[in-house]
Amino acid sequence: MTGQLLDPTGQGALQLFELGLAFVLSALVGLEREFRQKSAGLRTYTLVGLASALIMLISKYGFMDVLVNNRVVLDPSRVAAQVVSGIGFIGGGVIFMRRDFVRGLTTAASVWLTAALGMACGAGLPILAVAVTIGHLIIMFIFPLMVRRLPRSRWAPSHLTVAYWDGRGILRHVLVACGAQRFVIDRVQIEHDQEAIEGTARIVTLSLEVRGGRPVTHLSASLSEIDGVVSVRSTDVNAIVD
Repeated sequence: MTGQLLDPTGQGALQLFELGLAFVLSALVGLEREFRQKSAGLRTYTLVGLASALIMLISKYGFMDVLVNNRVVLDPSRVAAQVVSGIGFIGGGVIFMRRDFVRGLTTAASVWLTAALGMACGAGLPILAVAVTIGHLIIMFIFPLMVRRLPRSRWAPSHLTVAYWDGRGILRHVLVACGAQRFVIDRVQIEHDQEAIEGTARIVTLSLEVRGGRPVTHLSASLSEIDGVVSVRSTDVNAIVD
Protein backbone atom coordinates (compact mmCIF):
# COMPACT_ATOMS: atom_id res chain seq x y z
CA MET A 1 0.00 0.00 0.00
CA THR A 2 2.84 2.36 0.89
CA GLY A 3 4.54 1.58 -2.40
CA GLN A 4 1.37 2.45 -4.27
CA LEU A 5 1.10 5.85 -2.55
CA LEU A 6 4.70 6.66 -3.39
CA ASP A 7 4.34 5.51 -6.98
CA PRO A 8 5.00 8.64 -9.10
CA THR A 9 2.99 7.31 -12.06
CA GLY A 10 0.73 10.13 -13.21
CA GLN A 11 2.26 12.54 -10.69
CA GLY A 12 5.31 13.77 -12.54
CA ALA A 13 6.43 17.06 -14.01
CA LEU A 14 4.00 16.78 -16.93
CA GLN A 15 0.94 16.48 -14.67
CA LEU A 16 2.13 19.31 -12.43
CA PHE A 17 2.65 21.43 -15.54
CA GLU A 18 -0.90 20.64 -16.68
CA LEU A 19 -2.26 21.68 -13.30
CA GLY A 20 -0.22 24.88 -13.44
CA LEU A 21 -1.44 25.65 -16.95
CA ALA A 22 -5.06 25.17 -15.87
CA PHE A 23 -4.36 27.45 -12.90
CA VAL A 24 -2.94 30.25 -15.05
CA LEU A 25 -5.48 30.07 -17.88
CA SER A 26 -8.44 29.89 -15.51
CA ALA A 27 -7.03 32.84 -13.57
CA LEU A 28 -6.76 34.87 -16.77
CA VAL A 29 -10.42 34.23 -17.58
CA GLY A 30 -11.38 35.07 -14.00
CA LEU A 31 -9.29 38.24 -14.13
CA GLU A 32 -11.33 39.52 -17.05
CA ARG A 33 -14.57 38.68 -15.21
CA GLU A 34 -13.26 40.36 -12.06
CA PHE A 35 -12.43 43.54 -13.95
CA ARG A 36 -15.98 43.64 -15.31
CA GLN A 37 -17.34 43.23 -11.78
CA LYS A 38 -19.23 39.99 -12.46
CA SER A 39 -20.62 37.76 -9.70
CA ALA A 40 -18.12 34.98 -10.46
CA GLY A 41 -14.65 36.48 -10.54
CA LEU A 42 -10.98 35.64 -10.25
CA ARG A 43 -11.13 33.18 -7.36
CA THR A 44 -14.23 31.31 -8.50
CA TYR A 45 -13.01 30.74 -12.07
CA THR A 46 -9.54 29.67 -10.91
CA LEU A 47 -10.93 27.23 -8.35
CA VAL A 48 -13.24 25.62 -10.91
CA GLY A 49 -10.51 25.38 -13.56
CA LEU A 50 -7.98 23.91 -11.13
CA ALA A 51 -10.46 21.40 -9.72
CA SER A 52 -11.53 20.34 -13.22
CA ALA A 53 -7.93 19.71 -14.21
CA LEU A 54 -7.38 17.60 -11.10
CA ILE A 55 -10.52 15.55 -11.75
CA MET A 56 -9.42 14.97 -15.33
CA LEU A 57 -6.00 13.77 -14.15
CA ILE A 58 -7.66 11.49 -11.64
CA SER A 59 -9.72 9.93 -14.42
CA LYS A 60 -6.55 9.37 -16.48
CA TYR A 61 -4.13 8.13 -13.83
CA GLY A 62 -6.11 7.31 -10.70
CA PHE A 63 -7.27 3.83 -11.69
CA MET A 64 -4.08 2.27 -13.03
CA ASP A 65 -4.09 -0.36 -10.26
CA VAL A 66 -7.35 -1.90 -11.49
CA LEU A 67 -5.95 -2.72 -14.94
CA VAL A 68 -4.76 -6.29 -15.55
CA ASN A 69 -3.26 -7.01 -18.98
CA ASN A 70 -5.15 -4.04 -20.43
CA ARG A 71 -8.37 -5.38 -18.95
CA VAL A 72 -10.45 -3.56 -16.35
CA VAL A 73 -11.26 -5.93 -13.47
CA LEU A 74 -13.04 -3.24 -11.44
CA ASP A 75 -14.41 0.15 -12.45
CA PRO A 76 -14.27 2.61 -9.51
CA SER A 77 -14.45 5.50 -11.98
CA ARG A 78 -18.24 5.12 -11.93
CA VAL A 79 -18.26 6.07 -8.25
CA ALA A 80 -15.91 8.98 -8.90
CA ALA A 81 -18.22 10.29 -11.63
CA GLN A 82 -21.11 10.25 -9.18
CA VAL A 83 -19.04 12.24 -6.68
CA VAL A 84 -18.39 14.95 -9.29
CA SER A 85 -22.08 15.38 -10.12
CA GLY A 86 -23.44 14.76 -6.64
CA ILE A 87 -21.25 17.33 -4.89
CA GLY A 88 -22.99 19.98 -6.99
CA PHE A 89 -26.04 19.69 -4.73
CA ILE A 90 -23.97 20.68 -1.73
CA GLY A 91 -22.33 23.52 -3.64
CA GLY A 92 -25.69 24.76 -4.85
CA GLY A 93 -26.91 24.92 -1.27
CA VAL A 94 -24.38 27.60 -0.31
CA ILE A 95 -25.19 29.88 -3.25
CA PHE A 96 -27.88 32.45 -2.63
CA MET A 97 -29.01 35.81 -3.94
CA ARG A 98 -29.46 38.94 -1.88
CA ARG A 99 -31.43 41.41 -3.93
CA ASP A 100 -29.56 41.36 -7.24
CA PHE A 101 -26.22 40.14 -5.89
CA VAL A 102 -25.04 36.53 -5.90
CA ARG A 103 -23.18 35.27 -2.84
CA GLY A 104 -21.47 31.96 -2.12
CA LEU A 105 -20.05 31.17 -5.57
CA THR A 106 -16.47 31.00 -4.28
CA THR A 107 -17.53 28.84 -1.34
CA ALA A 108 -19.36 26.47 -3.69
CA ALA A 109 -16.27 26.24 -5.92
CA SER A 110 -14.16 25.48 -2.83
CA VAL A 111 -16.54 22.65 -1.87
CA TRP A 112 -16.19 21.21 -5.37
CA LEU A 113 -12.39 21.49 -5.23
CA THR A 114 -12.33 19.79 -1.82
CA ALA A 115 -14.27 16.88 -3.30
CA ALA A 116 -11.63 16.62 -6.02
CA LEU A 117 -8.89 16.59 -3.35
CA GLY A 118 -10.59 13.71 -1.60
CA MET A 119 -10.87 11.83 -4.88
CA ALA A 120 -7.17 12.38 -5.59
CA CYS A 121 -6.17 11.06 -2.18
CA GLY A 122 -8.44 8.05 -2.54
CA ALA A 123 -7.11 7.37 -6.04
CA GLY A 124 -3.51 7.28 -4.79
CA LEU A 125 -2.39 10.63 -6.23
CA PRO A 126 -1.15 12.45 -3.11
CA ILE A 127 1.38 14.65 -4.92
CA LEU A 128 -1.33 16.14 -7.12
CA ALA A 129 -3.59 16.58 -4.09
CA VAL A 130 -0.87 18.52 -2.22
CA ALA A 131 -0.13 20.66 -5.30
CA VAL A 132 -3.80 21.59 -5.70
CA THR A 133 -4.11 22.35 -1.97
CA ILE A 134 -1.22 24.80 -2.29
CA GLY A 135 -2.95 26.32 -5.30
CA HIS A 136 -6.15 26.70 -3.29
CA LEU A 137 -4.32 28.54 -0.51
CA ILE A 138 -2.78 30.90 -3.08
CA ILE A 139 -6.21 31.58 -4.59
CA MET A 140 -7.87 32.30 -1.25
CA PHE A 141 -5.12 34.33 0.45
CA ILE A 142 -3.02 35.90 -2.31
CA PHE A 143 -5.63 36.61 -4.98
CA PRO A 144 -7.73 38.97 -2.80
CA LEU A 145 -4.63 41.13 -2.35
CA MET A 146 -4.15 41.17 -6.12
CA VAL A 147 -7.81 42.01 -6.77
CA ARG A 148 -7.59 45.12 -4.58
CA ARG A 149 -4.81 46.42 -6.82
CA LEU A 150 -6.76 45.94 -10.05
CA PRO A 151 -7.95 49.07 -11.84
CA ARG A 152 -11.60 49.55 -11.02
CA SER A 153 -14.05 49.47 -13.89
CA ARG A 154 -15.53 52.92 -14.47
CA TRP A 155 -19.01 51.43 -14.36
CA ALA A 156 -18.56 49.29 -11.26
CA PRO A 157 -21.51 50.04 -8.94
CA SER A 158 -21.15 51.73 -5.57
CA HIS A 159 -23.69 52.07 -2.80
CA LEU A 160 -24.54 55.39 -1.17
CA THR A 161 -26.58 55.85 1.99
CA VAL A 162 -27.81 59.41 2.50
CA ALA A 163 -29.66 60.51 5.64
CA TYR A 164 -31.52 63.82 5.48
CA TRP A 165 -34.41 65.72 7.06
CA ASP A 166 -37.76 65.13 5.44
CA GLY A 167 -39.99 67.85 4.06
CA ARG A 168 -37.29 70.13 2.67
CA GLY A 169 -37.11 68.95 -0.94
CA ILE A 170 -33.68 67.44 -0.39
CA LEU A 171 -34.36 64.34 -2.50
CA ARG A 172 -34.59 66.50 -5.61
CA HIS A 173 -31.26 68.17 -4.76
CA VAL A 174 -29.63 64.75 -4.25
CA LEU A 175 -30.81 63.49 -7.64
CA VAL A 176 -29.72 66.69 -9.34
CA ALA A 177 -26.28 66.41 -7.73
CA CYS A 178 -25.91 62.84 -9.00
CA GLY A 179 -26.71 63.97 -12.54
CA ALA A 180 -24.34 66.93 -12.28
CA GLN A 181 -21.53 64.60 -11.22
CA ARG A 182 -22.41 62.30 -14.16
CA PHE A 183 -23.45 59.36 -12.05
CA VAL A 184 -26.16 56.96 -13.21
CA ILE A 185 -28.62 55.80 -10.56
CA ASP A 186 -29.48 52.10 -10.82
CA ARG A 187 -31.58 51.65 -7.68
CA VAL A 188 -33.31 53.88 -5.14
CA GLN A 189 -34.76 52.86 -1.78
CA ILE A 190 -36.25 55.25 0.77
CA GLU A 191 -36.87 54.51 4.45
CA HIS A 192 -38.47 56.84 7.00
CA ASP A 193 -37.12 56.83 10.53
CA GLN A 194 -40.08 57.03 12.90
CA GLU A 195 -37.97 57.64 16.00
CA ALA A 196 -35.61 60.42 14.89
CA ILE A 197 -37.82 63.51 15.08
CA GLU A 198 -36.87 67.18 15.15
CA GLY A 199 -40.09 69.02 15.70
CA THR A 200 -42.37 67.67 12.99
CA ALA A 201 -39.57 66.56 10.66
CA ARG A 202 -38.38 63.00 10.28
CA ILE A 203 -35.04 61.65 9.13
CA VAL A 204 -35.20 59.88 5.78
CA THR A 205 -32.60 57.27 4.79
CA LEU A 206 -32.00 57.15 1.05
CA SER A 207 -30.12 54.17 -0.41
CA LEU A 208 -28.67 54.62 -3.89
CA GLU A 209 -26.74 52.32 -6.19
CA VAL A 210 -24.76 54.53 -8.55
CA ARG A 211 -22.33 54.09 -11.41
CA GLY A 212 -20.02 56.72 -12.82
CA GLY A 213 -16.63 57.51 -14.27
CA ARG A 214 -15.48 59.49 -11.21
CA PRO A 215 -14.62 58.22 -7.71
CA VAL A 216 -17.76 57.96 -5.61
CA THR A 217 -16.03 60.01 -2.90
CA HIS A 218 -16.49 63.08 -5.12
CA LEU A 219 -20.22 62.51 -5.14
CA SER A 220 -20.26 61.88 -1.39
CA ALA A 221 -18.52 65.19 -0.74
CA SER A 222 -20.98 67.02 -2.99
CA LEU A 223 -24.00 65.48 -1.26
CA SER A 224 -22.62 66.30 2.18
CA GLU A 225 -22.69 69.99 1.30
CA ILE A 226 -26.45 69.99 0.69
CA ASP A 227 -28.27 71.83 3.48
CA GLY A 228 -30.35 69.35 5.45
CA VAL A 229 -28.23 66.26 4.72
CA VAL A 230 -27.32 64.58 8.00
CA SER A 231 -24.81 61.99 6.79
CA VAL A 232 -23.46 60.30 3.65
CA ARG A 233 -21.85 56.87 3.59
CA SER A 234 -20.42 55.07 0.59
CA THR A 235 -19.49 51.41 0.17
CA ASP A 236 -18.46 49.15 -2.73
CA VAL A 237 -21.27 46.67 -3.43
CA ASN A 238 -18.75 44.25 -4.96
CA ALA A 239 -16.66 43.81 -1.83
CA ILE A 240 -15.31 40.27 -1.44
CA VAL A 241 -17.46 38.39 1.07
CA ASP A 242 -16.97 34.68 0.21
